[in-house]
Amino acid sequence: MRFALLLLLVVLVGPVHANNSTDVERGADLWSRCKGCHAIGIGARNKAGPQLNGLFGRAAASIEGFRYSKSLQRAGADGMIWDVRTLDAYLENPKSLVSGTRMVFPGLSDAGERRDLLAYLKTYSDSPADIPERAQTAAAINPDLDPALLNLQGDPAYGEYLASECMTCHQPSGADNGIPSIIGWSRDDFVTAMHAYKRKLRLHPAMRMIAGRLSDEEIASLAIYFEAIDLHNK
Repeated sequence: MRFALLLLLVVLVGPVHANNSTDVERGADLWSRCKGCHAIGIGARNKAGPQLNGLFGRAAASIEGFRYSKSLQRAGADGMIWDVRTLDAYLENPKSLVSGTRMVFPGLSDAGERRDLLAYLKTYSDSPADIPERAQTAAAINPDLDPALLNLQGDPAYGEYLASECMTCHQPSGADNGIPSIIGWSRDDFVTAMHAYKRKLRLHPAMRMIAGRLSDEEIASLAIYFEAIDLHNK
């Protein structure tokens, strides 16, 4: 009787570990998109991107000897740690977390693919305690940015009015001396970054506060204003 019950459970739900095994195997297939720039496993070395052993729980821009972008260095200085939430956001759209990243990967829009790739990367980390079980999807941890926010039409004149607060820190010349330039920034990148601050994905406390005060329409207006500035004609 007990054997029959166990057999029935296997037929209905499959082996207990089958889903997790399948996830890792699919993640290994997805890894093929990354291995041109990154290495992982025994003997992994830095390539165009840093090696990814022990990624979970690692501070951003912390591999000694690797030349990171200024933007990723700033993220590390702000205290960003690679965990399931930040990695999911970075895999979805690298510029959501690090605007000036040199990583050319366009991102994975499918939450299931991101989950499976993270499951594969997990196997090369020592003790990734914050990685959720398979039942908790990446989308539940890090809900996707509503595409309507990227399509929202802002008012450039209103954006110019709002920009005075931005210019107290960011330099109107477009110089990047300690504080990144936002002059001529792509509208989509600006909107994505500001909403990442609103969603507390990005860590800088002052920017979180400023973004939290702005409405969706105000962010769209600032984005279209800064994108339209042409430094060559100033």
